[in-house]
Amino acid sequence: MKPIALLILTNLGVMAVLALILKIFGIDHMLAQNGVNHTGFLLFACIYGFAGSFISLMMSKSLAKTQMNVQIITQPSNATERWLVETITQQAQRSGITPPEVGIFNHPAPNAFATGANKNNALIAVSTGLLTLMDKNEVEAVLGHEMAHVTNGDMVTSALIQGTINAFVLVFARIISLILSRNNNNRGHNGSFFLIYMLMQTVLGFLGSLVVLWHSRQREYKADAGGAYHAGKANMIAALQKLQHHSEQSQHSALSKEFQAFGIVALAGLLATHPPIAKRIASLQALPNNPNP
Repeated sequence: MKPIALLILTNLGVMAVLALILKIFGIDHMLAQNGVNHTGFLLFACIYGFAGSFISLMMSKSLAKTQMNVQIITQPSNATERWLVETITQQAQRSGITPPEVGIFNHPAPNAFATGANKNNALIAVSTGLLTLMDKNEVEAVLGHEMAHVTNGDMVTSALIQGTINAFVLVFARIISLILSRNNNNRGHNGSFFLIYMLMQTVLGFLGSLVVLWHSRQREYKADAGGAYHAGKANMIAALQKLQHHSEQSQHSALSKEFQAFGIVALAGLLATHPPIAKRIASLQALPNNPNP
């Protein structure tokens, strides 16, 4: 129920902020002149903006299992599977949450991800490549990194940020389009409005994605600190160093970017979902030996 409550509260907050902006700048009157009820418009924008991200959040676990062909460990069949389940269970108990489902997916690239609608109903999965490349201490640090994503509620926070961005883009794309397409009667001109609206959706959507990507990069630093908390700073750094070495040897990964919660940075700068590994290592080195998650 917590994600739903957060969704409702965030929706109300976004509506209040947008309504205040429209009132202060007199945009509500301009909307009325163009036959737009600003209250209904804001309600539609918020519901529409949050609907997609909320549905994605609710479906994230089942979607990840299907797309990544994750094999859930219900009954461990070997020592590695047993160790994975025990390690994640111990980390979950230390974090005070219900142990996530544990899975393995067949892929040569070293990777792992965490997903789920809330921290007590999550999934942590690792690739066969990760288990092959790293030793147990390093894998434990990676699992701690993913556990930190779960306990920090990163999946929910990301969905709420995306929903907020969507709502703002929808509102301001229409407002800007009405302003730029006004004719001498101060009313929107239908012919130019649609073209400007589509352009504004694209431009504002791109700018909004930069905010989402910035948040994604920031949460990686906290997740790295969580990995250091669960498995030790030296092991988290060693895991990143191995990942860095592998990425230098293989620059192109076929792994779906939608679920790269721990993986290699595909793009640099503002369009990257993860900070450069060198920066992540430097951030960890600046932490105390026993950092908080």
